[in-house]
Amino acid sequence: MFQRAAFLLFVLFNACVHTHYLSGEVVRVADGDTFTMLVEGKQQRIRLHGIDCPERGQPFSRVATRFTKNLLASGTVRVQPTDTDRYGRIVGIVWINDTINLNERLLQAGLAWHYAHYDNNPDWAGIENKARMAQRGLWAEKDVTPPWEWRQRQRADRLRKQK
Repeated sequence: MFQRAAFLLFVLFNACVHTHYLSGEVVRVADGDTFTMLVEGKQQRIRLHGIDCPERGQPFSRVATRFTKNLLASGTVRVQPTDTDRYGRIVGIVWINDTINLNERLLQAGLAWHYAHYDNNPDWAGIENKARMAQRGLWAEKDVTPPWEWRQRQRADRLRKQK
């Protein structure tokens, strides 16, 4: 039993110590949850893990984009990659000055949904719920449409128009 526990602690410690981060200069913010940064001379598109901000044309889209721009401009940006999406973007958790978690800040401000389909972090679900209860940001609106539903409707509308 002790050997198994010691081995597990060793694996967990090793994973924590060897966490890989990307750092670089932010060169463009596309929207609240997507930006481009220069990493070792190469542009990398970054998509924030576990959250989804309003799309262009949705209420609070510009507010979320401005919020992200301001935070990214406030210090050193590091990305903890979690995945690569189907568009080739690096999906990750974004840290500013090693202390500010951008993903969480967007949830706290009520400028993003917790994207539970891709992330099961109960803390992030709780952060979103607190913002909802306080009616912060987009949660002050009467009827809000999650971006994934909005995108689906936009695609359906485009297809209908093509026929």
